[in-house]
Amino acid sequence: MKVLLICDDYHHPAQIPIDGTAPLEKCGFQFDIITNANDFSSHTFKSLLEKYPVVLLCKLDEISSADRQSWKNERIQKTFIDYVENGGGLTAVHSGIVQGKNTDALDRLIGCRFAGHPNECPVTVHAIKPHPVTEGVNPFCEVDEHYRVEIISPDADILLASYSAAQGEESKYKEEPYYNCPAAICPAGFVRTQGKGRICVLTPGHKLEVWHNVNFQRLLMNALNWCAYSEYRIS
Repeated sequence: MKVLLICDDYHHPAQIPIDGTAPLEKCGFQFDIITNANDFSSHTFKSLLEKYPVVLLCKLDEISSADRQSWKNERIQKTFIDYVENGGGLTAVHSGIVQGKNTDALDRLIGCRFAGHPNECPVTVHAIKPHPVTEGVNPFCEVDEHYRVEIISPDADILLASYSAAQGEESKYKEEPYYNCPAAICPAGFVRTQGKGRICVLTPGHKLEVWHNVNFQRLLMNALNWCAYSEYRIS
């Protein structure tokens, strides 16, 4: 199955999702990669999306890691919405859910807004209900950025929760949300639909070790399959 992987920004270099998705190639996935949003001209973005049953979005509202200007303009957001409503799948992972200054339409399609994270710390992720996305996914723990999110879509079906223990004054930052953080339980994954299409959000994924965790690999594969209405499975 072909997947369009959109990645690379200042805080989230492309190589992490590129290396992180590489093991799924043996399961029948082909990842075509876009790292510079300047490649999305006014005439090509719509036709590009239409070539793929699912898009994997792992990119802030920054053109690339070297160019931090916004790329999620009104036209791009409308194209994403039309793509999903016409039956396309969207899997947004980690930085892919972080809103820009003027991304309300895309935020509402994705279904949440990023609200911050503490320093990297051990984060435990576990399924809280059965669903094709959580099938075969066991609890796992990796050092990661523990994303806090605001759910803004009333139909968001939360499938995964994440937990991190309290962090004390050893934090290298002296401002919230990094300093002296309490323990937290947060949504770590959910699904929703819009029109004919499906959306899945996964909040872990800052570090390559997370992507290479066997349970995250299964979770990601399940999410892509579900969003694309695919029948691929790990053998």
